[in-house]
Amino acid sequence: MPVLHSTKNLQIVEPPTTTREGIGRFEYTDTYTVFHYGRMPDLIPGKGEAICRMAVFNFRMLEEAGVPTHFRRFIPPNAIEFDLARVPDPAAGPPAPVERSYLVPVQILFRNELPQGSSVHRRLAAGELTLDGVGLRVIPVAGEKLERPFIEYATMLHDVNRFISRDEAQRLAGLTDGHFQAMHDTAVKVNEVLTGHAAKVGLSHCDGKAEFLMSSDARIVLADSPGTPDESRLMYDGVHCGKQVLRNWYVANGLDIPTRQLIADGVPRSRWPRPAPLPPEFLPAMSDLYRSLSETWTGERRWNAPDLRAATQAIADLIGQ
Repeated sequence: MPVLHSTKNLQIVEPPTTTREGIGRFEYTDTYTVFHYGRMPDLIPGKGEAICRMAVFNFRMLEEAGVPTHFRRFIPPNAIEFDLARVPDPAAGPPAPVERSYLVPVQILFRNELPQGSSVHRRLAAGELTLDGVGLRVIPVAGEKLERPFIEYATMLHDVNRFISRDEAQRLAGLTDGHFQAMHDTAVKVNEVLTGHAAKVGLSHCDGKAEFLMSSDARIVLADSPGTPDESRLMYDGVHCGKQVLRNWYVANGLDIPTRQLIADGVPRSRWPRPAPLPPEFLPAMSDLYRSLSETWTGERRWNAPDLRAATQAIADLIGQ
């Protein structure tokens, strides 16, 4: 069962019920997504395995730090098995506080820096955010580090998710005060662990997100693939180590897809413009970048990829940075 708007394929081994989790498997693919479009036309060789190995490393690291996760086991080379919860129907309204074994329909975002590409810049300019709301005194420049992490909430089961207040997040999540606070505190812990590890290996963990499930035994459990370049914005020496590189290329060349407007206008996906393919020289460079990032992050040398300095320099040369 593919998740078409994701870079992972989902296989349901055992379906979940209202009283217990099931078992799922994620196959991490070589696809990528930008602009809320869904899967873009190119494949980046080795990306799926590189990100899968980072995800496995992160789950084990976070569990050692006391964070409960849905991870069960690694299935080499590019799949994991995990506890699978029910996905609520947004049209049915928020889950009731007594419900169990479901994916919490709210994600928590943490921001440590505001690099180029961060939505905070756009939202401040549009008046959707205030400086006080971000904890700043002046308009930030690209790359500005925050004195303390900025925590946000957003929906997560729509074509284009929206930022929401803490109160609305708790309402949509269907969580008690205690469970909602536990989810918030766990996200803060996840950010601390990931940011600390990034610094140790010479990277900046600029921002990221965490997703959760409510378990059948009433615990808040970390889900998805935290700390990978599909879920976090990682940079090395000022160069993005993930899909922001590709997003920047599309925007710089006037080839981005205005999906927000297409959705707002009610244009069916079958009539959306087809994205242009990447230049051929991007694919081996991005392949090296993902593999080098994975080796740097995990300490496991599998592909003899270029070191991260060389891999990011190759990307910088391609995009004229």
